[in-house]
Amino acid sequence: MLNQEQFAAAQKAQLATLVGLAATGLDAAEKLVALNLETARAALADADAQAQSLLSAKDAQALLALQSELLQPSPEKASAYARKLYDIVSGVQSELGKVTEAGVADAQKKFAALVESAAKSAPAGSEQAVAMAKAAFAAANDALGNAQKAAKQAAEAAEANIVKFTAATKPAAKARRAA
Repeated sequence: MLNQEQFAAAQKAQLATLVGLAATGLDAAEKLVALNLETARAALADADAQAQSLLSAKDAQALLALQSELLQPSPEKASAYARKLYDIVSGVQSELGKVTEAGVADAQKKFAALVESAAKSAPAGSEQAVAMAKAAFAAANDALGNAQKAAKQAAEAAEANIVKFTAATKPAAKARRAA
């Protein structure tokens, strides 16, 4: 059984974890806001430069050429934004993964100790119940391990997609500059 000191220590640890997670969330939100402000400023500067170019067009043909150029999307900018966004998200995921893994490992240790303690003090004839509890614990650990593997695979797939997206935008950017 847990005594009051153990319970208080567990509550304190959980509170510290929650505060850390909240700080991580605020940090990520701050980075996301900064990224979006930076992107908005760049878009505003681009719009100003484009407006100045349009206003300086000398004839209709130059105006049409400028308009068609200005309507082309910028793959470099989209790629850079996606990469920065991915970096923010992967940083948060990494931090959450660390906290989750540490918390799960601690909980697993405590639960395993509880099961062992219960098994030692179990009355005669309860061996089957203890064996079932241990089997359930092992199954839960396996399921958790599989979930962690799936999460890591999803993160790796997202990273691969960002790399592919960046690689795919480079030829388009070169072609755009050459035109």
